[in-house]
Amino acid sequence: MTLVQLKHFIELAANGSFSKSAERLFLTQPALSRSIKSLEDELGQALFDRVGRKNELTPFGHHILGQARELLDAANNLKQSSKHLLTGRHGQLKLGLGSGPGALWMTPLLTYVANECPGARLEIARGATTLLVQQLRERLLDALILDIRSLTPSTDLKVEPLCELPGTFMCNKKHPLTKLKQVTFEQLLDYPIASTPLSDEVARLLTEKYGAQAHPDQLIQLRCEEVSSLLDVARSTQAVVLAVRALAPDLVALPMTPALNANARFGWVSLKSRSEVPLARVLREAAVQRLSVL
Repeated sequence: MTLVQLKHFIELAANGSFSKSAERLFLTQPALSRSIKSLEDELGQALFDRVGRKNELTPFGHHILGQARELLDAANNLKQSSKHLLTGRHGQLKLGLGSGPGALWMTPLLTYVANECPGARLEIARGATTLLVQQLRERLLDALILDIRSLTPSTDLKVEPLCELPGTFMCNKKHPLTKLKQVTFEQLLDYPIASTPLSDEVARLLTEKYGAQAHPDQLIQLRCEEVSSLLDVARSTQAVVLAVRALAPDLVALPMTPALNANARFGWVSLKSRSEVPLARVLREAAVQRLSVL
């Protein structure tokens, strides 16, 4: 049984004439007769009573007609849904965001979906890189935005770079260190240092620049996954936060000597073996657009 046969059946039921139905369906009359006969054979009962030149539905045919219409409607709805999904403005995406990406992109992406993709559903999960990658591999998440410096390279992951943003030591405008033209690492140690968990690459860069005391295990006194909370602490205390500069334009970037020159590398991470939903492409483009206002 095919949808084409059901379409033939519905058309014949509508006008009762093989010749008229064949003409409307752009078929020969024998081809339409074979299609109806094949459907009746598969269903095991006659769908029409041949009364002279007119073909009338049998009681069984009346019963099947309603179901045939429902099936064709469902098929048409399926095609329409597919077209909507291909636009990227519909569908569902579960997106994991690391700490910095969460501060940069969570509100803008939620706002974008609310304004531009009202037929879509976006779910955002926050967490440490290791946990988010595990959830991606377990198919609990569809994609991630992470600082890819903290990502362990793996053959099953597809990493698409989004941007590099400079990181720096920052404090509030009333902080004593803002009065200095140059800030040494030793002067920095007079105050609490706050940061999210740092990658091995950043740890190596810190120790190369400032010595063993700059290793995150010794340097960082205030550590948590939510950089937005650490930024709030820096705004209200004398703590100094190490974070991406773009996250807090209201804070003062300290003029370190030597300069830190460390960048966060943000990327879109997905599984190579998993097909991408069109909504992911649209949100990835929206993430890139967000960078233009930083």
